[in-house]
Formats: sequence, C-alpha cells, structure tokens
Amino acid sequence: MLATVFPFICVLPPLAYGLMALACARSYFGRRRPAPGHTPPISILKPVKGMDAGSFDNFASFCRQEYPAPWQIVFAVADAADPVIPVIRRLMAEFPARDMELVVDATLHGPNHKVSNLINVFPRAKHDLIIVCDSDIRVSPDYLREVAAPFADPQVGLVTSLYRSSGVRGASTALEAMGFTVEMIPNVMVAMKLEGLSFALGTSMAVRREALVGIGGFEALADYLADDYQLGNMVHRAGWRLELSDCFVESVMHREDLATVLSRQLRWSRTMRVSRPGGYLGSGITQPFPLACLALAASGFSGAGWGAVFLLYLVRAAVVLIFSRSYVKDGIFPRWLWLLPLRDALAFATWALSFAGDRVHWRGNLFRLLPGGRIVEI
Repeated sequence: MLATVFPFICVLPPLAYGLMALACARSYFGRRRPAPGHTPPISILKPVKGMDAGSFDNFASFCRQEYPAPWQIVFAVADAADPVIPVIRRLMAEFPARDMELVVDATLHGPNHKVSNLINVFPRAKHDLIIVCDSDIRVSPDYLREVAAPFADPQVGLVTSLYRSSGVRGASTALEAMGFTVEMIPNVMVAMKLEGLSFALGTSMAVRREALVGIGGFEALADYLADDYQLGNMVHRAGWRLELSDCFVESVMHREDLATVLSRQLRWSRTMRVSRPGGYLGSGITQPFPLACLALAASGFSGAGWGAVFLLYLVRAAVVLIFSRSYVKDGIFPRWLWLLPLRDALAFATWALSFAGDRVHWRGNLFRLLPGGRIVEI
C-alpha cells in the first residue's frame, strides 16, 4: 500500500502549491478595484541600451497615453553610437507635442550600468512621481492612469506592475514567456497573500520622489544586480506601502535561440537566489519536475507512479489554463501547453544551477554576484 501511495505523496507539494496560487489569484483579481482618479504629473525615466523587438512601437505606446496631467519621458543612453538613438530621434519628430528628452551620458556610478543611466538622468525629472520602465515594454493607453491611482493614498511609496508576453515567436521564446504565467505571477500572488508586497518588478516601477530620496536615491542601487527587487525592498523597509497595479505591461520579445534563453533564465535564477536566499531555497520543494521524476523512480515506473504524474500535470494544466485565459490573458495557452513539462524541467535546471556558480552575463558584460545581491564587474 505504501508503494502505491508514496508516488502521490511525492507530487503533493507542487499540487498543493498550484492550487494555493490559484486561490490567491482568485482573491486578488476578484477583489473590488477602486476607479482610477488620481492623476499627478509624472516623469518617465527610460534607460536604454541597444535595440529591442519593436523599439519604436514600445516607446510610442508611452506617447499615446490618455492622461490629463503633464508627463515627460527622459531617455537615458550611455553610448553616443548606440543604434537606438535614431529611433528616439524619430519618436521625437513624430510626437513633437510630447515632453521628451534624450540624455547621452557614459558616466558610471557602480557596476550596474542601468542604474548609472538612471542616476545620470534623474536631475532632469521634473515631477514628483517617477516611473522607471524597461526599454522592451509596451503599455496600453490607460497605463499611466492605472499606475498613478494608488498614489492617492499618501502611505503608498511605490507601485509595480505584472508583465506578460503575448507575441510569442517560436518554441524557445514560448518557453521563456511561459515562465511569467506559470511561475512568476503565481509566485507573486502567493507572496502577496503570505507576507504582503515587499519587492518590485523591474519592468515597471513607479516611485514617489520622497520615498526614493529617503532611501538614498538611485545611488543606493548602483552596486546591486537586482535593482528592481532592492528598490522595492528598500522602500518597503523605509515604512512605505507597496502596491501592485491592475494594469499588465507587455514584454516584447525577439525570436531567440534556446542557449540565449537559458543564459537569461540562469541570470534571473541567480539574482533571486542572492536576493531572497531562504525563500528561493525553500521553493525547491514546489518544483514539479524533480518530484514527478521522484514519483516515477520510487515506484519503479509502475502504474501508481505514472498515475501520480498524470494527476500532477492534469491539475497543473488546469491551473495554468485558468491563469493564462482568465487572469494574465496572454494567449499562450492552450497552444503551447505541450511545452509545460519542458518548461518545468528548465525551471528546475536553472534553480539547481543557480547554486553552482556566482557569475552572470548581462547586456554584454560579465559580473560576479556577491552575498546580499551586490555585484562586481569582471
């Protein structure tokens, strides 16, 4: 009897975690949402390096905002020969009424080059609500309204946004995009339910100037790889409340090969490991792939083992479909559902490999990760 039951015990942790994440998502997305009405002036700081997929359309989406208050966009580029500069010049020509500025400054303030760009352009920010957004992000016309709304509460210091990727191009890109729906968003839902929001997601971060200055400005982030996590965590520890926006942003992806995707996934995994070491180590028990393998091996690949794996992926597929279709609305599933076991194998591989080294590649540079999340450029 133990041999029959044990495989089902093996898959119980990821089964339970998946159902708990679904319950947390139902609670969050099903809540009553206040109508956005707070519209203060906004400064958008956009650090840019190189070309992304659809760079012009990504930038243009910030120019097409339906927002009544003034807002400015400041692009931060380090290299005067960067190929993205002509795209920004074209944007300025096509949207002459928008308050836009391009700052080219190669000054480094630490090993995090993105944060150095932000430090260089921060003096150009005219307004007290600061938004930092990645260059590969595209937003809907109501983005600024949604992000600004929670700041009506004076206790809110930072608002961050969930992200998705709907324009999947090929299996390798699908494997990465699936991670948002299958892992990142469920993990955020559970973390918010258990401990509240104490970190930010780097694709979109809106921060009150008073809160930013209070933690030491962008300079406080210059030595960290996970500047998004650190910004949110520092603002949280300073006594401000963090909020999650109801507005998803779109991460626009290139078609890439599997090696590039694996390298980026490993960088993210090692970044999370040093940022939240205890929680990241504990997350191993919720990994579906190794526990499915354990269930099969422990049962001698018997019917009970295969039954446990089938149950795990039946429930997992249902949870993933609900997240994708009802909450994230990314259009990835059910088309790419057949890749789910491979996505789980990739997640486990990068989780395990994150403990096997301390080097990461980022935007053409090589860094060594130090305890606590600081980095040294090699």
